[in-house]
Amino acid sequence: MSIDYSQNKTSLTVKEHVKSNTNNSSELVHLDPWEKLKQYTDSRIALGRVGCSVPTKPLLKFQLDHAEAKDAVLQDLDVDSLVIKLSEHCRSSIVELDLKLVTDGLDHINSQDDHVSDSLKILRVTSQAQDKSEYLKRPDWGRLLSMESAKQLEIFGKDKSYDVAIVMGDGLSARAIAENAPKLVAELISLFKEKGWAIAPLVIATGSRVALGDEVAERLHAKMLVMLIGERPGLSSPDSLGIYYTWDAQSSSHDAMRNCISNVRNAGLPTRVAASRLLALMEKSYELKLSGVGLKDEQELPVLDQGQTAIKLL
Repeated sequence: MSIDYSQNKTSLTVKEHVKSNTNNSSELVHLDPWEKLKQYTDSRIALGRVGCSVPTKPLLKFQLDHAEAKDAVLQDLDVDSLVIKLSEHCRSSIVELDLKLVTDGLDHINSQDDHVSDSLKILRVTSQAQDKSEYLKRPDWGRLLSMESAKQLEIFGKDKSYDVAIVMGDGLSARAIAENAPKLVAELISLFKEKGWAIAPLVIATGSRVALGDEVAERLHAKMLVMLIGERPGLSSPDSLGIYYTWDAQSSSHDAMRNCISNVRNAGLPTRVAASRLLALMEKSYELKLSGVGLKDEQELPVLDQGQTAIKLL
């Protein structure tokens, strides 16, 4: 059996093989005593065996998950589609502020900004990694804004200040941003408005690593940075989104100055719970004027959320 691992065709090809090999109840398959535990986890346990080998179905499922993880890394972020989804979830019209107008003078941007006060404003920036190949080979380039984006943000942020900047970066899973960011951003904007915080235009960053958000927040003069980024895909989680929070982010900020909430996705941490946890962190951060190792996540999470039914205990 040959499987095509070419970009964006991988998971589709393997899915066809999985569908055609769904019989796991063959007399040849020896089931594992842990079979009943599989309902509680996505982990690869109780796979059973055929002789000294893994049964065909779990083998193909492994190849499918590997293919989806690879596709998540190689897929480019569809920014136009993301903007549409943001508009739908935030129930607001979208206005993209063209940073290129800064080359014609700051007055053009300010004029554009003044006429869209009731709309959701979005800025697009890029890192110094010009394509996916450079992004994977040079992580350091993904942490830096391109010279053009840096210059434009510097001019745009002049004489401005915000309480919160939200940056959405493709990271190692554009799929995670496409599927989870619109819902999460809508939740966050609602919570931030209730707090009366001034929110900077939303920023969509391509070719980005976590630290790219620091440069964005620094140039927008935002006290608090919320960096949403696609996490490195696991074999059962190609759509996992991570939230990195930093108080007073600067280009010199390091990992110990950030707080992280990970595995935000439908099969992981629900967006509503993630938003609540982040807000609790930010409120404490605002009080203490710090983030990172000095800021502890003390929120108690409910056992059940969003109408989920209880799992029968063993």
